[in-house]
Amino acid sequence: MNGILSGKKILLGITGGIAAYKSILLLRLLVKEGATVQVVITPSAASFVSPLVLATLSKHPVAIEWVKDDAQWANHVMLGRWADIIVVAPTTCNTISKFATGLCDNLLMAVLLSATCPVMIAPAMDEDMWLHAATNRNMATLRSDGHIVLPVAHGELGSGLTGEGRMLEPEIILAHIVQMVSGSKPLVGLSAVVTAGPTHEPIDPVRFIGNHSSGLMGIEIANALQAAGAQTTLVLGPTHLRANSAVNTIMVTTAQQMFDAVANVFPDTQIGVMAAAVADYRPATVADQKIKKQAHELALSLVKNPDILQHCGMNKSTNQLVVGFALETNNEAANAIEKLQRKNADMIVMNSLQDEGATFGSANNKVTIFEPGGLSQSFPLMSKQDLAKEIVSLIAKRIHEKA
Repeated sequence: MNGILSGKKILLGITGGIAAYKSILLLRLLVKEGATVQVVITPSAASFVSPLVLATLSKHPVAIEWVKDDAQWANHVMLGRWADIIVVAPTTCNTISKFATGLCDNLLMAVLLSATCPVMIAPAMDEDMWLHAATNRNMATLRSDGHIVLPVAHGELGSGLTGEGRMLEPEIILAHIVQMVSGSKPLVGLSAVVTAGPTHEPIDPVRFIGNHSSGLMGIEIANALQAAGAQTTLVLGPTHLRANSAVNTIMVTTAQQMFDAVANVFPDTQIGVMAAAVADYRPATVADQKIKKQAHELALSLVKNPDILQHCGMNKSTNQLVVGFALETNNEAANAIEKLQRKNADMIVMNSLQDEGATFGSANNKVTIFEPGGLSQSFPLMSKQDLAKEIVSLIAKRIHEKA
């Protein structure tokens, strides 16, 4: 069967969670796209999804126990070496813990620990479990081991509550798989956080301090990082634009919300790209009611917002790379180099309002990238999509030099 996954060998692991019913649809999608799929499930998963259904759809026996019904040994080593990629969907909190610690008490765990190919996990659990410190530690371990950890979705959970922890929809998981196996991915096994868009700092319930940023440059960088194989989180300010569905997007409004989101994600990432046009200041107080027009003048007291780029630059480890942006109106190069040093960044991408066709809201940009040691590289006016690919290519080169 021809398809975008034609000729690819995929091992689908299924663990015992209510989201296992979605794995049937994922299996159908994989087969429809031409993949050869073998399924390995945990014993508890058989309570949620029928092995007969999985075997019928995959056209291969489903492996559950160490010993098959015909008294033959289920060769976990060969299964781990057979696949081009292993996808575990859903991956329960229990399995994540086992995988992170190397516990091997069922066939699927033996396959995972024998794998010589990329392993992608699609977590699924209740929100309290997802947010627990132990789960966060286990997820960080899996990422540091080079495994691909997909984000979770927000929605109705098995407990009846609504929140974070829902497994991604099969179509989105399929997109991640296709992206993973379809070409050169220089950032596979790495994770990134990107900021994009403006921030809005409220004055009262209807007014705010903001700017004209559309967020397009940062969104294209997030898309390019994801396409290069990095698990990418985009922290996006208020804009109508959106990144590709494979990018985990966190919507925020204010600079403080953006700072908090980045500070939470950054310690577990290797790449940080701060492309957002963050408001430097916010009103010291926010009026509860709309401010009525009375006096001829209105004075606002402003306080400084947290500096996201500087926080990342000053707290980065030796294996992390931090990229900032600088929009300049005069003394462009000197100001960009000073910012590079002051923020302890690895790169500053500088663009100027003096460059025609490269202003806020444009689909194009023209930049110069400055690095420590006096290195600089200028790019002509080009689409932000193409420029994002150039920036990510340089990021990939520099992050591998750090390794």
